[in-house]
Amino acid sequence: MKALKYLACYTTPLLVGFSMMSDGVYTFTAVVILFLIFPLFELFLKPSSVNLTKIEEEVALKDKTYDWILYLLVPMQYALLMYFLYDMKHNSYSTFTLFGKTISMGIACGVIGINAAHELGHRLTKSEQFLSKVLLLTSLYMHFFIEHNRGHHKYVSTDLDPASSKYGEALYAFWLRSIIGSYASAWRLEKERLSALKIAPFSMQNQMLRFQIIQLLFLSAIVLVFGSFALIQFMIAALIGILLLETVNYIEHYGLRRKMKNGTYERTLPIHSWNSNHPIGRLVLLELSRHSDHHFIASRKYQVLRHHENSPQMPTGYPGMMLISLVPPLWFGLMHRKIQAYKAMESGKELA
Repeated sequence: MKALKYLACYTTPLLVGFSMMSDGVYTFTAVVILFLIFPLFELFLKPSSVNLTKIEEEVALKDKTYDWILYLLVPMQYALLMYFLYDMKHNSYSTFTLFGKTISMGIACGVIGINAAHELGHRLTKSEQFLSKVLLLTSLYMHFFIEHNRGHHKYVSTDLDPASSKYGEALYAFWLRSIIGSYASAWRLEKERLSALKIAPFSMQNQMLRFQIIQLLFLSAIVLVFGSFALIQFMIAALIGILLLETVNYIEHYGLRRKMKNGTYERTLPIHSWNSNHPIGRLVLLELSRHSDHHFIASRKYQVLRHHENSPQMPTGYPGMMLISLVPPLWFGLMHRKIQAYKAMESGKELA
């Protein structure tokens, strides 16, 4: 029964589906609930730092309900996408309604197409990794599978990682740096892998090359079946999803850096990621906000991610933090105080 609380992750596809089947102001239902009402609630809901016991973890890892809740997001995402494309082909809307429908699809691309893919991409089975790539295709961000697992997790909270935001870096500058840098990093990582295997970089063994071909074929199929207008709207939605992901990247590691020891970076610890125990974000995003433990042990499934007492804590949940990050002066004012207070607390512990 404990697994059923994660049915809350279906809030996103349900709200997006309602928004896309509506007209006028109601097409913004998903935006209003996910990014206004939920953040407002989280201001008053107490975060929970409770962890599962060892026995509860063992039970949760054996319970396949958690896996199926995750797997079912794949057909849901494709159902939303097919409806969206069909709708764009066969109906005409005002600019206001069209924007509401497209931004709703964009939310699905970010929250389902990338976030659920992120969880699946860390799984060890080929079938789950395949599902991860299938989801990433709906956001045209398949290179995330390579760069996130082999690049971001290795270099997180260092200047070598394009997806780790720097102290004083505004969100909009980070978007550009992370998107371009992550794409280039994925190509480099594949080239290094193939070089070690003595395989030519421009061969079909190159995952990045295959991903580009798959995405181009996907776009070609969309324009052939649904037309150029639907293709343009889908690409806008995919971009919105990408920007949602990069906004999450921005808030997860802002201003945190690993120290150099003997010429190498220290091991990634819970102190190198911002954590949030706010309940709504945790359930809707499949515990993504318990990010400190995720980077500490990347193989841990979402249902057993833990709270660490020494990890820096966000003042509110992910939806609220994403909104604040859109206003750089507000973000800097809040987060720089948090970082200074956290460093002072950690220094006090070291002196003690």
